[in-house]
Amino acid sequence: MKTSPRVMLIQLGLFLSFSALIFSCLAFPNLAIADYSASFEQELALDSSDHKQKFEMLFTPEWNIELSDNISMTFIGQARWDNTKKLSNTENSHYSAPDNYASANGPLYYSDSSEVSIREWYIDTESLGAYWRIGKQQIVWGQADGLKVLDVVNPQNYREFILDDFEDSRIPLWMVNTEIPIGEDSNLQLLWVPDLTYHVFAEAGTEYEISSPLYRPALPQGVALIGLHEDKPSSPIKDSNFGVQYATFYLGWDLTLNYLYHYQDTPVLYQQVRANGVALSSEYERNHLAGFTASNAFSSFTLRTEVGYSSDTYHLMQTPANKGIHQSSEVSSVIGLDWQGLEDTMLSIQWFQSHLTKYNPNVVRPKNNHIVSLLLKRSFINETWDLEILALHGLDQQDGSVQSKLRYMLESDLSLWIGSDTFYGNKDGLFGQFNNKDRVLFGAEWSF
Repeated sequence: MKTSPRVMLIQLGLFLSFSALIFSCLAFPNLAIADYSASFEQELALDSSDHKQKFEMLFTPEWNIELSDNISMTFIGQARWDNTKKLSNTENSHYSAPDNYASANGPLYYSDSSEVSIREWYIDTESLGAYWRIGKQQIVWGQADGLKVLDVVNPQNYREFILDDFEDSRIPLWMVNTEIPIGEDSNLQLLWVPDLTYHVFAEAGTEYEISSPLYRPALPQGVALIGLHEDKPSSPIKDSNFGVQYATFYLGWDLTLNYLYHYQDTPVLYQQVRANGVALSSEYERNHLAGFTASNAFSSFTLRTEVGYSSDTYHLMQTPANKGIHQSSEVSSVIGLDWQGLEDTMLSIQWFQSHLTKYNPNVVRPKNNHIVSLLLKRSFINETWDLEILALHGLDQQDGSVQSKLRYMLESDLSLWIGSDTFYGNKDGLFGQFNNKDRVLFGAEWSF
């Protein structure tokens, strides 16, 4: 992909703004700077053959600046370097970001081993009886661990599949976020998102390239792929996303009602059968998402639930009929129960369900899909040691993943950890497609 002059101009403007901010902070450290912090993280991942999967360094500086009594600005940058090149395509020598990013988003610099980006950059202010956050930011809806039901305002980077923390894998978007207090216990949130950025999937030939027929068309043996046409929304105004959330506290329950009118972040791969093969057309489709969340604490237990209704979802079929795609509305939900009956311990169980309201037996995925999860968090020795284990198991595909991490706080600003990520099950499943991608992790983080 060759970077267009327009994209280069936008990226140059953002880079100069980024550079000017850093220069002003270093040259004039007392100029309206309220707070500065940063973190440096190093992580090594070894695969099951003791080969390096990644050796990544992350530098994340953050500035919080008081511009006036009523206006503050937050800036978070990030620089990443990984010399193994197992998670990026080594043929990417053009230093251009993936096509999934909007022209005003994406890395300022991108290659097969390094990346420099503006992670978040927004202004907070209060005006007209509302709180405003304008700029590049993350929005978190829902309460599920490991998988998402309503937390879809921001797209996600699947460079490491779902192994990264949500906070790190979410792709911040340029948007206007308005929160209006209603009484003492209620709040109305309004979102306008003109940023046309979508999911970023692992590049072809990298460790976590999607291969499951649930998400990638399986062409019949001997049939050639003769082309891929990409149709991506292009108008920040006409193609904007809009969201509304009403949150309240009632009789001990934390409740939200959510609505999002958006382009789904995964493109639909329509198939056109021709005499000499199959041509694919990658298109983004609109969807109405409506749902709610509810949670309440009962002694040492917390009950959580989250439900979402999507008006239009698209699923691959086993035959090229209807362009190889089945369209249906979908109901997704999660029920979770958290237990904190032991000191410094939290145990959480979740049950995810997904139901297609209209089904075709030729659809690759089942009509009902069920995934269960188990999360254990435990602190030891005055919270100097932390253990976290998250297991996900697909009941229909009989596959799953287990992530574990043991962290030691060497100092208040320095932590070390060791962990592992494992997969199992059928190679056609969501998790089983990576059943040969197990790894062990070693890491350190210094905050200052």
